[in-house]
Amino acid sequence: MIDRLHFILMLISSLGCGLIAGVFFAFSTFVMNALARLTPAQGIAAMQSINVAVINPVFLAVFIGTTAACFLLAISTLFRWGKPGVVYLLAGCLLYLAGTFLVTMIFNVPRNDALAVVDPLSADGAKLWAGYVTSWTSWNHVRMAAALAAAGLITIALCHKSPGSS
Repeated sequence: MIDRLHFILMLISSLGCGLIAGVFFAFSTFVMNALARLTPAQGIAAMQSINVAVINPVFLAVFIGTTAACFLLAISTLFRWGKPGVVYLLAGCLLYLAGTFLVTMIFNVPRNDALAVVDPLSADGAKLWAGYVTSWTSWNHVRMAAALAAAGLITIALCHKSPGSS
């Protein structure tokens, strides 16, 4: 029963990491480029709206749920050390926790908070926006790569754990 729950938690984590990687991929490859093409006032207003809309139960369930699952799985590796795939599992979980969750909290959220209080039509807003687009996007690339790599590593761990594996 515990092994089945562990497998399900690994599967959910892998899918969650992949889903979050996809969200960040969209921002890195076209959303931020589209916003940067707008006037600063339009770009700021659009990103302010996105930053409000993203705080919703569905996104938070996936983002925070994947964080919690990765945390639990990382702890579980202490009791499963030496079993097939555990190194991949630990690496994937730590990569998601540090490269996705912590990067979000330390680098992207503070930028979003600063953008939230700026007047889109002000000179200060335009100045903030110029730096925001490049720095926020750079950190988003890190989050995307970390989430994608985490999904891959946890999937490899799942392959080691699957019924047909050796």
